[in-house]
Amino acid sequence: MKFKLFIYVSVLFVFISCGGGKAVIGSEKASPSLFTKEIIKTHNAALPEFNTIAARMHVLYENGDDMQSLTVSMRMEKDQKIWIKASILGITLAKLYITPESVSYYETISNTYFDGDFSLLSNWLGTEIDFQKAQAILLGQSIFDLDNKYKTDIIVNKYKLQPKTQSQNFIHSLLINPDNFKIASETLSQPTDNRMFTINYGPYQSLKGGFYPSEIKIVATQKGEETKIEVNYRKIDYNVSIRFPFTIPKGYEEIQLD
Repeated sequence: MKFKLFIYVSVLFVFISCGGGKAVIGSEKASPSLFTKEIIKTHNAALPEFNTIAARMHVLYENGDDMQSLTVSMRMEKDQKIWIKASILGITLAKLYITPESVSYYETISNTYFDGDFSLLSNWLGTEIDFQKAQAILLGQSIFDLDNKYKTDIIVNKYKLQPKTQSQNFIHSLLINPDNFKIASETLSQPTDNRMFTINYGPYQSLKGGFYPSEIKIVATQKGEETKIEVNYRKIDYNVSIRFPFTIPKGYEEIQLD
């Protein structure tokens, strides 16, 4: 099982499968008269406000013949810290700890660890990433800053945003709901490297004044190998006192990036 890919996907997307609120089924129609800058402004304003979050969820992981059912815990202090623990039957498989300055990770099965900058996450994703980008995805926002270089089309009653000029080997697009202006799906594609990353969000629900998906489905393809992840919420607590315990065990071997 490719735990590094699983943990990467978890840390970037598992949080946004929040529950405990009433699902909101959109009825608004995408307006062709709405300018791209207005769509972007409203999407940015949809960023929820909070201090801390503690969440617990069930994750189903599939990679070829390998299928695993995992319990994932996530803790987050906005703009400061992100902490992820993956486990099976109460046994810790891996932990990851992110701050604006560094990324630390260890895996118990292989007895390996990483303790350094964002090169680990950037290597897993295939593009440069930092704390703010990771946090943005966790909150259901676009990973990239949207600006006047983007254009808008309407597809299946959603606003499709994509750069007016796409890089040949880095293609980005996202669909935004017209009712809450949260992301319905987002895709990153690198054709030359045979790599694609797609996220589809479930119906949004209103929690503590913000909108969050009720479920999430992820498909990551790299050089013909496909990984699928489905996330379902179990529990989430807002603005609670939380700790971020993280210590790399002694005797673990450091991960060497290619």
